[in-house]
Amino acid sequence: MTVETTLLLDGLGFPEGPRWHDGKLWFSDFRTRKIMTVDLEGNAETIAKVQGQPSGLGWLPDQSLLVVSMVDRRLLRLHNSTLSEFANLSGLTSSYCNDMVVDHSGRAYIGNFGSLLFEQPYRPAGVILVTPTGEARVVAGEMAFPNGSVITPDGETLIVGESLAARLTAFDIETDGSLSHRRVWAQFDDLGLLSRRAETINRITPDGICLDAEGAVWVASPNSRSELVRVREGGEITHRFELEHTPFACMLGGPDRLTLFVLTSSLYESNGAGRIETIRVDVPGAGLP
Repeated sequence: MTVETTLLLDGLGFPEGPRWHDGKLWFSDFRTRKIMTVDLEGNAETIAKVQGQPSGLGWLPDQSLLVVSMVDRRLLRLHNSTLSEFANLSGLTSSYCNDMVVDHSGRAYIGNFGSLLFEQPYRPAGVILVTPTGEARVVAGEMAFPNGSVITPDGETLIVGESLAARLTAFDIETDGSLSHRRVWAQFDDLGLLSRRAETINRITPDGICLDAEGAVWVASPNSRSELVRVREGGEITHRFELEHTPFACMLGGPDRLTLFVLTSSLYESNGAGRIETIRVDVPGAGLP
């Protein structure tokens, strides 16, 4: 079904990595290389600029901000208005880094492209763990473009969207941050890997995701129908919304966490096509981010 959204902010480049934090929506605009915030009245503020293009965001226990720097494959820390390198990931991934989720102890789980989108030959990617002291290692391999990620409220399960495999994959989180018991959490089709852009036309391609209090996941799917999907473990789809603009990320926030923020843009247009739109939902957000 088609659903109408409410416009909160427009004129952006390509907004990604939305996080509800301290009464505002935080996000990265990687085309303009900015980390930004916007409040519920649409008042926007630039927090910092990241020359390597910012993506995933998250907070350490001391409330300093971690930022994925995509192109140079680094994890940065913003503290007292100063950006510094927290971990260099270039030896652990062959292509751009992207989204991230940070747990309550400050452990960061970061995805990456593997290879540039639809570049041949296809190369699988891994999930990288960065500890609160800045040590980095791969904790899950052979993934098809690990992208948006969430952690359940009990801190025991990581769910990752594999954009090129049309699925959500779950792991148990061990006490040392390692991942185990890999399993398919939701498979959207049985058509195999997406190897060409044309194959995304009618397939659900998980990009940014968020979790709600019933344990369902909202999935931004930048396919030809510009879909926003809510899915339960096992693959049951409860909501399938078609939007006017293409969604690349989503986040449940607001004071009651019942506002679904949808970040939309275009792969083909230049700066100015990015928007933040909202939908009111019935089930509040839960877990991380």
